[in-house]
Amino acid sequence: MGGRGARAGAAGGIAVVIPTLDEAAVLGDTLAGLPAGFAEVVVADGGSADDTVAVARAHGCRVVEASRGRGPQMNAGAAVTRAPVLLFLHADTRLPEDAPARVAAALADPAVAGGGFSLGIASRDGFLALVAAAATLRTRLTGVFYGDQAVFVRRGAFEAVGGFPPYPIMEDVAFGRALKTRGRVVLLPQRAVTSARRWERENPLFTTLRNWALVSLFLAGVSPERLARWYRPVGGKGRGDRGGPAGAVSCPGPGRPGQGAKGGGAW
Repeated sequence: MGGRGARAGAAGGIAVVIPTLDEAAVLGDTLAGLPAGFAEVVVADGGSADDTVAVARAHGCRVVEASRGRGPQMNAGAAVTRAPVLLFLHADTRLPEDAPARVAAALADPAVAGGGFSLGIASRDGFLALVAAAATLRTRLTGVFYGDQAVFVRRGAFEAVGGFPPYPIMEDVAFGRALKTRGRVVLLPQRAVTSARRWERENPLFTTLRNWALVSLFLAGVSPERLARWYRPVGGKGRGDRGGPAGAVSCPGPGRPGQGAKGGGAW
């Protein structure tokens, strides 16, 4: 089975791919908080009109231009990396400090194709804490991870399932279901903490019920194109915010500033 048998190697064998679209307001903080130990960090941009690309380059990241949509952007970012393990990170999501070591340890078992982190939401709202706990339980029961859980995968398994489908929405659900056919998936207890901005911008209960309804309709066979009409992107807040000073973090690996040309928002 594709993806089985390949070893994750050391923590340095992981490439981070971040899809972006008008995420200058949050990208800098995400990059500044990225744990040390990743081999490559690539920002796959879908044509941002703000300073997203400048922020990424100021932090030493390689930037690639891609067709708009998280699926095509993540595929384009993965295509320019060389590490044996891929980790897909939303622009507004923070990883735990020991994330590289946790991913490498999970993939030390050759039967594991990939996995993701438990979900945290950056809010003191008790309702959102329940939402995060329910999302983590859902993953534990179904084995399907969602984009803001920082999905990681062996490159062999990623290629075997054809990467992310070019859907306008639900690309993470479709990919997660396909990944389970390539091997075991692992839910890490450590949390990837995503921004509460979507829930804060919209009514939290409405947002949660709407998201559950969209997933249910997708699994029932409704096309992602139809579902996308009810889901509005979240990026683009704070245009012009450069997200922190240049050099706050160095994105390691062969992709350095200036390579390539010109993702976002939590579920």
